[in-house]
Amino acid sequence: MSIYEEVEFEDLDYDPVTQIYTYPCPCGDKFSISLEALWDGEDIATCPSCTLRIEIIYDEEDLPPLRDDDDDESGGEEEEEEGEKKKQDEKGEEKKEGIDHNIASVLQKSLTVK
Repeated sequence: MSIYEEVEFEDLDYDPVTQIYTYPCPCGDKFSISLEALWDGEDIATCPSCTLRIEIIYDEEDLPPLRDDDDDESGGEEEEEEGEKKKQDEKGEEKKEGIDHNIASVLQKSLTVK
């Protein structure tokens, strides 16, 4: 297959959480390639919605190091209790995310068809 465009590494958007580089595709979706694939020498990013492909121009020394997924970067453990998650924010303070059971109960009652 042919290459739609050659793109400089610096022009890609990077998500450090997923370790995926993206670049806008003319179809409206995004080309994507993983950091691991780049470290493995791959240089072709694909679009999941169309057949276009781009070639990434980069040097390995420009790549950030691969994250070891076995390590817990936050230093704290996540706990799940009845639909509630506890996470640490950027400052290390604990945040709670989850379901407000009162709201869920009201919604369930209002959506029940008799």
